Amino acid sequence: MQASTDIVGGPSGPTLSAQPSTNPSPYAALHAFLDRSTRPGGYLGAVSLIVHNGKIVDFQAYGQRDLARRAPMRRDAIFRIYSMSKTITSAAVMQLAERGLIDVEAPIQRYLPELADRQVVAGGTAAAPRLRPAQRPITVRHLLTHTAGFAAGLPGDETAAALTQGHDPHAARDLAGFVARLAQAPLAADPGTRFGYDGAATETLARLVEVVSGQTFDAYLREHLFAPLQMRDTGFAVPASERKRIADLTTTGDDGRLRLDDGPSQREPGAPLNAYPSGAGGLYSTACDYARFAQMLLDGGRIAERSGFAQCDGKRARGPGPRVLRADTVAAMLRNQLSMLDPPVHQFDPGEGFGFGGAVVIDPAKRSAPASLGQFGWPGAASTTYAIDPLRKTVAIALLQHLPRTGAAGDPPRLSRDFYRLAFAAADAAPSPP
Repeated sequence: MQASTDIVGGPSGPTLSAQPSTNPSPYAALHAFLDRSTRPGGYLGAVSLIVHNGKIVDFQAYGQRDLARRAPMRRDAIFRIYSMSKTITSAAVMQLAERGLIDVEAPIQRYLPELADRQVVAGGTAAAPRLRPAQRPITVRHLLTHTAGFAAGLPGDETAAALTQGHDPHAARDLAGFVARLAQAPLAADPGTRFGYDGAATETLARLVEVVSGQTFDAYLREHLFAPLQMRDTGFAVPASERKRIADLTTTGDDGRLRLDDGPSQREPGAPLNAYPSGAGGLYSTACDYARFAQMLLDGGRIAERSGFAQCDGKRARGPGPRVLRADTVAAMLRNQLSMLDPPVHQFDPGEGFGFGGAVVIDPAKRSAPASLGQFGWPGAASTTYAIDPLRKTVAIALLQHLPRTGAAGDPPRLSRDFYRLAFAAADAAPSPP
């Protein structure tokens, strides 16, 4: 495994100084696994970060960040985190709920009137759909829990999906336009009757933040989350001076080899991923930045003691930072909110429910991979992932930049199952940090 580097704080953000890495024995198996996974024939590179009891206990970079494999991966590399943005958007909504500006149980039409009087597809085709009035309005809670009824690729969603695509919300230039286009399409199901994971719900929440706060969504996040948490490298675009830190985004070609993705994000790394600030999947971030956010959730809404993150920024200020969310708000975010469904789980795993912005383990015996009761987290489309384990008081983050092609020959195997198994086993075995 290549030598790691230590990050030293500077006025313009983290810089790197060469230091030989150490390999604490409890994490040796994790290091070996990620080292093997990022050799030629596997992923290009990765960054992993483990926080235990409020302190970074393991922080490593592996492989390279470019397809030519000439630029070593840096611990401060910038990644497209895609759907890991959703937890951040949910936190912003809950901040405004705490201030009394949003009622989670209220119909969304109270804030976004264009979403009143929803229709539901009852049959027919996209050319001749049969529609009926929805049994109930969409609420803010439905949006937070992906139970609003939007088309989500589930069986029977084809007509609603085609009608939604016909209005093409993703072609909008701003979040107001996204919601206006979405409002012209019918729902696939009655609100509150099923879990259907789709970005439309979270984009609507981002627009909700704009309407009730009076700020653009990106400005709100900068002021109320990123600045307090010192998430200096998180945003919807990357400054030109920092784009050299962005990891290449790969996929697997028809020949079974890694190639650069042909989408606009790889053609212009660091440019906005969407024309609008996408709360569903538009953020760039780093391991350090996202660890600060995840640790805030683990700490019940309070910013972590900064001395525990000295490896990220060199600062050794003592004492915890200010509170970002109330403890009861965070508890609601990390608690299963699908109790109205039978079974009360999301569509991807029989052992997981869904809170506000992420999955929560409610039955470890039924989960597809080992996990603790109450473990919370969510992945991003380009092989980024994080988990908060409240029982272990541990945060684990792995960041890679690869868009999988399911079933494609030569596509690297998914890493999250083994990553969490090894990361949490190491946290259990490692001595508690001083």
